[in-house]
Order: sequence, then structure tokens, then C-alpha cells
Amino acid sequence: MQDPLVSLPGYALRRAANATAAELASRLVALALRQSDVSLLMLVEANPGATSSALGRQLDIQRANMVPILKRLEDAGLIARAPIDGKSQGLALTDAGRAKLAEGRTVIEHFERELIERVPQEHRAHLLPALNALWR
Repeated sequence: MQDPLVSLPGYALRRAANATAAELASRLVALALRQSDVSLLMLVEANPGATSSALGRQLDIQRANMVPILKRLEDAGLIARAPIDGKSQGLALTDAGRAKLAEGRTVIEHFERELIERVPQEHRAHLLPALNALWR
């Protein structure tokens, strides 16, 4: 069957994103984590005390979608809230959160190495800058 869609960059990008997201999800499930969980844990680690609003903006996750992610991570004892001022609360990793993030980071780093190895050597240095140019 002829497939005219493979010549469309947007289509190829969506297919690549879907395939790699599904593969990473299958690896993280063993840790009872989702990609959004690890992403959020990584940002909290890098920005202790950041608010959920700031983290949501950074990840481009709307408030309605952040609430269940944060609840899941709080219920699992991976993050904790601490008052910043009268009405804002910052987030920080718990000891369990740091340990779980270390496990998740190991899975992601292994996955990322495998992912870049799939790209022909001559394109590897350009891959990340090209992808970032599409959304930054």
C-alpha cells in the first residue's frame, strides 16, 4: 500500500512521539510511574518550593489535569506541600520521592540512550536542536 503520509513531517513527528511515548510508558509501569509523574518529579527536584501552577505552565499541563497527577504523587508519598505565603503552597520531594525519581531517571536515561542510537550517527547532533526548534 502506498502511504503518502510518511512524506509529511508533522505526521512523522506525531507517529514517532506516539511510538516512543508508548514504549517509555511500558517501561515505567513497572515502577508504578507515568511519564508525567517522572517529569513532574524531575521539575520539583530542580525547583524545590515551586508552585503547582508554575510547574503546570512549564510542562504545559492545565490545572484540571495537574490536580490528579499531584494527588497521585502526594498519595504515594512522593511529594509534599509546604506553605509559601498566605495562600500559595510549594512542592518538594519527600525521601520516598527522591528514591522513586532515581529509579525513574535510570529507566529514562537507558531509554534515551537507546532512542538516540536508533538515529543515524550523522543526524544525532542535530536531532534535539531540531525538535526544540519546533516547540520553543
